[in-house]
Amino acid sequence: MNSEDVLQRLSRRKFIRNSVIAATGTFLIPSALASYKKKDGKKDETTTYEGQGFYEGVASFDPSQDRVILWSRYTPSSQETGKPIILLDVARDKDFKSLVVSQSVQADTKSDNTIYVDVSNLTSNTKYYYRFRSDTTQTVSVTGETKTLPAAGQSSEIKMAVVSCANFQSGLFNVYGAVAESDADFVVHLGDYIYEYQAGGYGTNPTPGVDRAHKPAGEIIKLEDYRERYRQYRSDKQLQKAHQLKPFICVWDDHEIANDAYKDGAQNHQTTEGDFNTRKMSAIQVWHEYLPARVTDNAKIYRSFEIAGLVNLIMLDTRIVGRDKQLNYNDYLSVSGLNTNAFLAAWQNPQRSILGSEQKSWLSGKLSGSAAKWQVLGNQVLMGKMYMPAELLLLVAQISAGISDPAVLAQFNTIVTQLVVIKTRLLQNDPTLTAADKARVQTVLPYNLDAWDGYPVEREAVFAAANGKKLVSLAGDTHNAWYSDLKDV
Repeated sequence: MNSEDVLQRLSRRKFIRNSVIAATGTFLIPSALASYKKKDGKKDETTTYEGQGFYEGVASFDPSQDRVILWSRYTPSSQETGKPIILLDVARDKDFKSLVVSQSVQADTKSDNTIYVDVSNLTSNTKYYYRFRSDTTQTVSVTGETKTLPAAGQSSEIKMAVVSCANFQSGLFNVYGAVAESDADFVVHLGDYIYEYQAGGYGTNPTPGVDRAHKPAGEIIKLEDYRERYRQYRSDKQLQKAHQLKPFICVWDDHEIANDAYKDGAQNHQTTEGDFNTRKMSAIQVWHEYLPARVTDNAKIYRSFEIAGLVNLIMLDTRIVGRDKQLNYNDYLSVSGLNTNAFLAAWQNPQRSILGSEQKSWLSGKLSGSAAKWQVLGNQVLMGKMYMPAELLLLVAQISAGISDPAVLAQFNTIVTQLVVIKTRLLQNDPTLTAADKARVQTVLPYNLDAWDGYPVEREAVFAAANGKKLVSLAGDTHNAWYSDLKDV
């Protein structure tokens, strides 16, 4: 199955997406919805239900001025038969006295029993409380809180929390707990919500007394593998609390599928693991099941949010939908060194894309058509330039390729020490530095070809499309904190 066929099949995959229109006023819960009754009108008090629950908590996604997606997952009791009957309540108060929604919604049994409800006709810049209830078992979820975005003129500041790259087996999710307790209005998640690696694999950092080994134990490849991994992540109490109290706006990155993914493959996918495009389709389907986005095409998650007339938040897919395969320095190395001409020709090829032509055109239109004060890109990888002295980078490429020769490592350490000394002298305007010395630190190449540095022509096109507007590019991926000032040279 080729990539285009996969995306078309994914685009046509139909999830049960409940749509609910909130009432203009408020009302009491109708008695018919208050509790389960048998056909004779009497409450069923004879059946003891076991095992049921909303174990993954509740969540809200993609807030706008008048709508928000509400989510949960219901595990039915073994005594239940047929499709679960789920009720949704939405109110302006935590006691649910000022209801705006109370009606039956469907759990999608073909999407791991997840529940997706897009509630519209809400009031901008307003907090709402919500809960899900099983009409049959009387099980009630925790109460969630969400908030619609402010319209123009309703707010003079925007508070968002930005997160990414949370590996369950690397440690506790304390940051999610801090986000839940923060005064952020919403959360922007820039991807790597889960990691695909096996138990004990990449990033493992055992926490004493806490079992956080990945489930299932192997690397996730198939549909049910991805579902079990998401359920594990959503079992984390701090992540649950963040979702319970804050609306999320999400995009995927590579680890929701496989490391260093692109539209036709991934570094962490081998032929022995089956067809990559089938794996990708399964991974993206489960992403939509657990992190719903308001899109009409499941394969295209790029979308935008206008916030208070101040921010045009543009969420991008720089990972899957249009990305060409990343360049690799090892492909341009020979016994005589780097084939500079061949590498530069490939690196500066204007046909190489990280966005794809359709998304690039869409982004240009969003940037040119917005009158918001700030244009904010929520994307997966760094846009700022991160360059490294060429002679050092070649050694890094050898080490990354698995060369563990002690002589190479010793040479690496020696060169690093030399370059640090030269750079320090250069910053101090040392007049005794020779041209050869300066060239050692000024002859540079991009360090991370998976980032925008690997697609420099398209980066310049995006910068030009901003046309002098105040542009902020947010990114995750690198497991470090960076600040770059984007400017004309």
